[in-house]
Amino acid sequence: MPLVLGITGGVASGKSTVLEMLGGLGAQTLSADDIAREVLSTSGPAYREVLDRFGPAIVDASGEIDRPALARIIFEDDEARRELNRITHPHIIERLKARIDRFRESYSGSDAVLAVEIPLLYECGLEKTVDRVLVVAAEQDLQARRLTTRSGVGRDEALRRIASQIPISEKILRSDYVIRNDGSIEDLRRKVESLWHEIQNAPSRFR
Repeated sequence: MPLVLGITGGVASGKSTVLEMLGGLGAQTLSADDIAREVLSTSGPAYREVLDRFGPAIVDASGEIDRPALARIIFEDDEARRELNRITHPHIIERLKARIDRFRESYSGSDAVLAVEIPLLYECGLEKTVDRVLVVAAEQDLQARRLTTRSGVGRDEALRRIASQIPISEKILRSDYVIRNDGSIEDLRRKVESLWHEIQNAPSRFR
């Protein structure tokens, strides 16, 4: 049977890197962040409502929504974050579920794997949308350093973004698999390859 593996974890824990590695090993891949970009694009279903709610300051020179600018707003204002989620999440979840359903229909009877990166999997109650959950975890200080490097935000802002999600300890307790990403990229690759081997050699687990 095909397997849908949901990948989640904390901010800047390495979820996208794990997704890419699984793709290189043979998994089909899907990213909720990519779907969010579609939903927020100028032709997307949430564009106009988000623009009306947050104003022209969130639009770049090409007319597209400036995601870093929007992120700065919503991580400083809990109500703004809830409002953005209210507008965008139904569209994102609808498209995500449709693509997962299409995978299951297309690969019925096979041992294909779809790895789906869903940062807010638990926050949005999407556990039952996937067959198994992998949590990618890292120490908070390392997450904050990665986020400040990647996004150019200060440490306080990085910690606010980390704290906006369900604690990683709770996600780990609710998951089927955990990969710690506190070391080198080579170390992470070995862990991902080990997980892939486990999945490939335990098909009965998914029936």
